[in-house]
Amino acid sequence: MSTIDVVPLVDEGLGNSAYLVDLGDGRAMVVDVSLDLRAACDAARRRGLALAFAADTHLHADFLSGARQLSATEGTRVLASAAGHREFSHSGLRDGDEVDLGGLRLRALSTPGHTHEHLSFLLLDGDRPAGVFTGGSLLVGSAARTDLAAPEQTEALTRAQYASLRRLTRLPDDVAVWPTHGAGSFCSAPPGAERVSTIGREKATNPLLQKEDEDEFVAALLGSLGSYPPYFRRLGELNRRGPALLERDPSLAALDVATVRAMLADGAQLVDARPVADFAAAHVPGALSIPLRPVFASWLGWLAPPDRPLIIVRDPGQDPAEIAWQATKIGYGNLAGELTGGIDAWRAAGHSTTSTRLVDPGEVAGAVLDIRQRAEFAAGHLPGALHVELGDLPGRAGEVPGEPLVVMCGHGERAMGAASLLEQAGHRDLAVLTGGPGDWARTTGGRVETGA
Repeated sequence: MSTIDVVPLVDEGLGNSAYLVDLGDGRAMVVDVSLDLRAACDAARRRGLALAFAADTHLHADFLSGARQLSATEGTRVLASAAGHREFSHSGLRDGDEVDLGGLRLRALSTPGHTHEHLSFLLLDGDRPAGVFTGGSLLVGSAARTDLAAPEQTEALTRAQYASLRRLTRLPDDVAVWPTHGAGSFCSAPPGAERVSTIGREKATNPLLQKEDEDEFVAALLGSLGSYPPYFRRLGELNRRGPALLERDPSLAALDVATVRAMLADGAQLVDARPVADFAAAHVPGALSIPLRPVFASWLGWLAPPDRPLIIVRDPGQDPAEIAWQATKIGYGNLAGELTGGIDAWRAAGHSTTSTRLVDPGEVAGAVLDIRQRAEFAAGHLPGALHVELGDLPGRAGEVPGEPLVVMCGHGERAMGAASLLEQAGHRDLAVLTGGPGDWARTTGGRVETGA
């Protein structure tokens, strides 16, 4: 592994890693940094480094790039693929192009597959390849998904991914692998704690690299792909045009009860970020439950409308800046503000609330709706459970059977989001399971089923 100071900046919620590279002369480079620049700027400030370069491996679908913002506010030089045709100032690189970083060099390697214009960046210390920023190409134990462009382009991109991975494996075995997408990313990565690797380790352990036959590789990669949030289909083009520059940190404007009621009547959507138990006890009818946690951004982008004003309800102890940043980094600039005083102010004004029952694993009775991802459901579910992924539920609420109905996921957060969507669709006798299939099996002695 490299001795160059490369600092991973992990976004646990999106499952991604950006990187800060200390160039050894008071300057730094960041790679695949999001518009939420807090971690990158804090890391650079602690080390006394100026952010001289910002490299993007591809046109990101899962977050807005922070490269243009850095260029405008810090004078940072943006490095990106010339084939991406970005509409803002940047140094467009093609295969084999090199950039002098002041002692270190960065070489662009064309590695299409995840996107058409994808580059990997080989970091060279003299003539020695120290590591490679693989973005959405070679991942730890996998490769990134190839179905984000268009259905008719997926097979060709998957075959391009096969060639790109083979190209990367021709690097020396001790070269570090620094991917952007990791466990938890909807851009496809297997579960696991490891976010960095080496070429040699991936050649020995990555299942996709064991597929010598291209057709087998294509079948294996495409067969591993799950669903992804609809906002993925918008952000690539926003990143190509250049995300709008932020004049100040995002925040939540204060909205009183009367203003919120008027906005709701005009089509706004309430997003309740409180914990599951608080939402269950009392919430505004029609509110969408998305508890604030690291994955808040992903589920906001999956479930909340991008074209209607969003109003946040939160607990006093929840950080409004975190909510605003998570929305901003995925392109949700439609946060109108927050309900001042939260649910207490709503009730104090005399307006009605509703509640949703929570049930323990031993209390499950009647129909069960499991809203987890396809692979999670296939790995183990309650006998007879109906399966509709949470992301599909807004369009399939009419397929869900009548009440009483227990909604479940792995812990309860996603299930409460599903219950709130079903309540919007008119379902009433609903309950949310506080646990998952394993909790049910341990409590009841029952056996989970596997398969689709």
